[in-house]
Amino acid sequence: MSNEFRRSGDLKSIGSYPVWLQRVVHETTVHKRRVVEHELFSLMRDAKLPPTAMKRFMIGVWPTIEQFPRFMAMNLKKMGYGDSVGEDMARRYLIQNIRVEQKHAEHWAAWAGSVGLSLADLRAGGDTEELQALAHWCWYVCDAESLAVAMAATNYAVEGATGEWSCVVCSRDTYARSLPDEIRAPAMRWLKVHAEYDDTHPWEALDIVATLLGHAPQPAEIASVRRAIRASYRYMEMSLDSAIMAAAHGSFDETASNASTLGFDDLDAA
Repeated sequence: MSNEFRRSGDLKSIGSYPVWLQRVVHETTVHKRRVVEHELFSLMRDAKLPPTAMKRFMIGVWPTIEQFPRFMAMNLKKMGYGDSVGEDMARRYLIQNIRVEQKHAEHWAAWAGSVGLSLADLRAGGDTEELQALAHWCWYVCDAESLAVAMAATNYAVEGATGEWSCVVCSRDTYARSLPDEIRAPAMRWLKVHAEYDDTHPWEALDIVATLLGHAPQPAEIASVRRAIRASYRYMEMSLDSAIMAAAHGSFDETASNASTLGFDDLDAA
């Protein structure tokens, strides 16, 4: 069988992809579930997330939201038009979606305003190093790794898990109804577009990864994709744990957990 891959099945069916990639997705699902099923999102859905945790979450995740177009631009620089079918797919995807991600930063800032946070508050950051580790990881992987690995880590893993947890929060109208009528629509816009509009983005990224690497990549390439996806989920989980611990301590001043000291290489053992 030729190593070349061209998807013929449905975009959103995992069976449409090479066997090696199906295995990677299966092997990393447990890590994604720890993000999507995290207590923070069920509390947010039920309008029971303490304000301290909500603010820490909003401030800490902001660097990833604000810089996501930059991460995509870093990947865009790795290719030219006509280099390969996979790279042409990636080029179109990145060019089309960079502007979309910029709008998402505007929506996040509006959401933050619903809990009393200004753009200056988001930029100031506060004591949220554990949450900001995700942004550092995304920057690192997009700078240092191949196009396929970087897109697997960001556009597949981060965007995919984000779309799913947004669906959790929007699965009931409790959180939306907890917001004042006059700010409800702008405050919910970020959640709504991620729960609905972005649904195809991670699948499109997975299709690009499969097309770039083909049916039979080298074992080291497969391991790099698996490791990058898992690391993205772990950094997302760390940020959520940190926000919840802030609520337990009632301030931004406490260290979330020993997990916050993990480096990129340490995640291989996680």
